[in-house]
Amino acid sequence: MRRVITYGTFDTLHHGHIRLLRRARSLGDYLIVALSTDDFNARKGKTAVLSFEDRKEDLEALRMVDLVIPERTWDQKVSDIDLYQVDVFTMGDDWIGKFDFLGDQCEVTYFPRTPLISSTQIRKAMSSATE
Repeated sequence: MRRVITYGTFDTLHHGHIRLLRRARSLGDYLIVALSTDDFNARKGKTAVLSFEDRKEDLEALRMVDLVIPERTWDQKVSDIDLYQVDVFTMGDDWIGKFDFLGDQCEVTYFPRTPLISSTQIRKAMSSATE
């Protein structure tokens, strides 16, 4: 079984996220999504619209996602790859080069972002709609 892992906040789940997850799953038989916790997001200076529990529930409802785990620190990627026997690590191409060091443990792949969509844009639109 070929295992794939990706990481993210996945706030306001949108078609860009779905495309990334589909592409990630296409690289293997089992997709693990490490979902940033609310506490970790706060330490990164991010605030999600939806809680960790809601975002986790949304991801678990997707048939291409096999397992959702909490992402609590930047450094856990190395241990996650070992623990879950990961063959492929993947992220969006806005992270190109940042995780190449994981290539000693598994294959590292970066996917292009979906143009014209982001959680930031969705949050801005939601904020404008309520003003």
